[in-house]
Amino acid sequence: MTSAQPPSFLVLMADQLAASWLPVYGHPLVQAPHLSALAAAGTVFENAYCPFPLCAPSRSAMLTGRPASDLGVYDNAAELPATVPTLAHALRAHGYHTAVAGKMHFVGPDQLHGFEQRLTADIYPADVDWTPDWARPLDRPLPWYHTMESVLDPGVCAAAMQTDYDEEVCFHAVRKLHDIARHRPDQPFLLFASFTNPHDPWEIPKRHWERYRRSEIPDPAVPSFPLDQADPHSRRLRAMCRVDEAELTAEQIRRARHGYFAAVSYLDERVGEVLGALERSGLSDRTTVLFCADHGEMLGERGLWYKMSFFEQSARVPLIVRVPGAEPRRVAEPASLLDVTPTLLALAGLAADQVSPPPARVAISLAAAVTGAGPAPSRPIVSEYHAEGVTAPSAMVRDGRFKLIRSLEDPDLLFDLEADPRELIDLSGLPGYEDTVRRLGASLDARLDLSAIGQRVLASQRERHLVSAALARGVRPDWDFEPESDSSRRYVRNREDLYELQRRSRLEMGDPDAL
Repeated sequence: MTSAQPPSFLVLMADQLAASWLPVYGHPLVQAPHLSALAAAGTVFENAYCPFPLCAPSRSAMLTGRPASDLGVYDNAAELPATVPTLAHALRAHGYHTAVAGKMHFVGPDQLHGFEQRLTADIYPADVDWTPDWARPLDRPLPWYHTMESVLDPGVCAAAMQTDYDEEVCFHAVRKLHDIARHRPDQPFLLFASFTNPHDPWEIPKRHWERYRRSEIPDPAVPSFPLDQADPHSRRLRAMCRVDEAELTAEQIRRARHGYFAAVSYLDERVGEVLGALERSGLSDRTTVLFCADHGEMLGERGLWYKMSFFEQSARVPLIVRVPGAEPRRVAEPASLLDVTPTLLALAGLAADQVSPPPARVAISLAAAVTGAGPAPSRPIVSEYHAEGVTAPSAMVRDGRFKLIRSLEDPDLLFDLEADPRELIDLSGLPGYEDTVRRLGASLDARLDLSAIGQRVLASQRERHLVSAALARGVRPDWDFEPESDSSRRYVRNREDLYELQRRSRLEMGDPDAL
């Protein structure tokens, strides 16, 4: 590798994995040795937050470095416009080969958004049927809203839809790394390998369940509050998912957490396979590896499950970056997944202006922190939520030790995360914290106009409900992406190319006589 050669990037992404549930962030029981090894060799951001605690908006925001509401991606059925530049567009425009395997949750006809190759189909639909309806009562949920089925029925499975999918993602990511080493060794690349685990349902092979004893599974650190003592947003989420109707026993909660821990270990095994292929292919010394998740999982804390909340288990995510040659370190300053795009562009020697123009930019580059050239800056981190379970926009800002949660329909919540890491004491109405609420509120309001966002969300929901109803009639369009078969170029199809194809398909790893 020459000093002039741009770095390549391997982005490994999990779905619904909170930082709280990983050993590198202090969990005493969960087993994730490959992620722990990656963290030991890289930079660990201890307080990274998703820009939106829901799949599609968080991913779109991360890929563009722009808030989801700025993009119009308000929920899991909202389209990222094809004309919005992404990290993949910017790197591809500068000579990078860009490919993605796995879940991206792109909605609409554009299922690439700058990637040159998509190696797998997505696991979720690309249509607009999953559009929330803020006019609908909470006791009349739409059929696709989360229920408690995943919590009530985790499974020990030899095979399941999500493990089948992640096996395919892993296979294609590994094969892509081999292909890059064989056929594109001098071209920088961006490869996304995006897994669906540990998203529910937790249906995982027996060997991963057996890594844990049920008796060792801890109960939630913060048990379920009586409904009348929970904050208004938590009450709405509990009503929407019908949490209280399930009347969970302690054993059912432990069993669900057991399944989730097994899913984390399953994911870790897939991550290890991809990292092993990177090493075997001889690409590791020029490839920056980034691991993250789109949002977290409450896992029964406070009586909540899944995501859609601004509490730590839902909003705080892992962010680990390993840069070849850089010393490992831990960064305490809060960061955001919005920072991923400007960080990777900076490491590639490119300006963030190509993706996120300065007037709209809230993301910053963390390149100095991950290379050791300087500290991570301290500044407010904002997250937003405008999908199912609310009827008005909501947002969070983390600034230093304090977190403020604000909604147009609920009272403010203020927590001191250093003194109260479990977020049990709301300081917003207590004497002496008026200036803190005012300061954090002004910081949030400067970044998000919640009233204007609310008007746009309602208009978008009305439009998409009409489109969904119309497209359900007649011949239904299919926006799913099916990768083209490359078997004609990969395997033997005629006698003339036999030996040449075999030669081109070899990736040498040493002298067999020396073994």
